[in-house]
Amino acid sequence: MGICAGRVVIVTGAGRGIGREHALEFARQGARVVVNDLGTGPGGEGGSGAPALEVVAEIEALGGQAVANCDDVSDWGGAARLVKTAVSAYGRLDVLVNNAGFLRDRMLVSMTEQDWDDVVRVHLKGHFLPLRHAAAYWRESAKAGERVTGRVINTSSGAGLLGSVGQANYSAAKAGIAALTQVAAAELGRYGVTVNAIAPAARTRMTEEVFAATMARPESGFDPMDPANIAPLVVWLGSEGSGHVTGRVFEVEGGSIALATGWRHGERAERDGRWDPADVGDAVDGLLAAAPSPEPVYGA
Repeated sequence: MGICAGRVVIVTGAGRGIGREHALEFARQGARVVVNDLGTGPGGEGGSGAPALEVVAEIEALGGQAVANCDDVSDWGGAARLVKTAVSAYGRLDVLVNNAGFLRDRMLVSMTEQDWDDVVRVHLKGHFLPLRHAAAYWRESAKAGERVTGRVINTSSGAGLLGSVGQANYSAAKAGIAALTQVAAAELGRYGVTVNAIAPAARTRMTEEVFAATMARPESGFDPMDPANIAPLVVWLGSEGSGHVTGRVFEVEGGSIALATGWRHGERAERDGRWDPADVGDAVDGLLAAAPSPEPVYGA
């Protein structure tokens, strides 16, 4: 039966890598899955329906139910059709896993406008649009008196939490996804929907060069960079049992799950009235001395 038995799940970018493992594990846990993937290359080039269809075939071979969808999640109409695919195929939608994305890595001084626009469009807009259409579906369901246990799991990144040299576009988009997660959690709770995010680390097409030297641990055979390691947390967050968790970001890799705490109000310097610019430096130095050192940017 599994912890998601009977639930209907959309996974974007599910044709390969982390998304594929999400889709397969949801199916193992009893969910019916909409496998969304454009089938593009690592930099967003080309396109093919083959990856999505292959994952559907894998799920059916497991005895599960799945349908393919090849709509562009960064297109308003495409995202709307994606949600309609789930409802048309299975009569409902319970879980949205936003995972689709690609990379256009450049140092900031070499990054083109197109590099910036494409990555922000696919990652950040490609999260907003499916979330927007799923939220509208759940709001109408709640208003109609239906019991809603909607779950959204977004995909941020360590680059979005801490920054990453050579990935200004990707880091900005992933930071935006973390903030979007918090806002959506606050707004959609009234309808029975939780919204959380993960910041995963695993070996995929986008990270294979970074993690190429990371091998399985010889004593156990466990591969800490296997993308399958990410799915258990995501599947649990998609279950009804996770209803008390919302607005959170989890770092996950290998056998590790960590709760990221993000920005918080810190030390404060105050005076009665407006600051004199000449006095601001001493005040800032005092705040810095009292505050913890920031985590370093990846690659710095």
